[in-house]
Amino acid sequence: MGLWARFKRVFFASTGAALDKIENPELVLQQTIRDMRDRVPELNNSVAQVMATERLLIKNHENLEKQVVDLDSKIKASVKMGRDDIATAYIGQLQQAQVDMQRTGGQLEQASLSSKQALKARDNYVLNMKKRTAEAMQLISSAKQAKLQEQLAQTMETFNIGDDASTFNEMREKIDRRVAAAEAKLQLGSSSVDAQMQDIEREAMDIQLQDKLLEYKQQMGLLGAGSSSSSGKQIASGSEAKEDEYPDQVIVNESDMNRSN
Repeated sequence: MGLWARFKRVFFASTGAALDKIENPELVLQQTIRDMRDRVPELNNSVAQVMATERLLIKNHENLEKQVVDLDSKIKASVKMGRDDIATAYIGQLQQAQVDMQRTGGQLEQASLSSKQALKARDNYVLNMKKRTAEAMQLISSAKQAKLQEQLAQTMETFNIGDDASTFNEMREKIDRRVAAAEAKLQLGSSSVDAQMQDIEREAMDIQLQDKLLEYKQQMGLLGAGSSSSSGKQIASGSEAKEDEYPDQVIVNESDMNRSN
């Protein structure tokens, strides 16, 4: 194989590969459909011309038939009147009209056949066009679906679910740590010494207010004389009751002291 032939082969192979890459099947099919539809008006015009020729021949044949009938009547009238010369002239015209009518009849048969063939060809083309259009639309739909699947495949190739899972886990751990820290701070704040001291101060303030209220009531004579003594007796009785509740403990403590001595 010569160098030039090899060069041409490489050139055509490279060109074909480049065209395959840039060639869009959807655009090619759509353009093919448009081209097929654009040919329909041209076919209709061709069929119309064939049919017009047929109709013109039909008209000429009808006129020739009328002319033959008219000449035949004139010949008979001339013969009847004894005008053989005129009858002879009409006979010549009649013969020419019959020849023309015969020739026109043959042309009319050919035109009628051509018209039928043209109509049939046009109808077949329209049917074929509709079939090809349906196939092209289906191919275009398949091409779109294939393109979508290719894009999805490319996306799935670049999509690494492990990385995102680790990111979600990392963010979840950070959020859990923040929630735990916030809960610990809240619990620490509610159980701190400052909060307990505030409770004690609040209780002391309530006691002082109650004592102040009793003092005002005593000054205003709203409390009876036995109120203070009764309260003292209640305190004393309460202390005696506590001693009575634990007599065994007192005895036990005294025995322990004697043993130690």
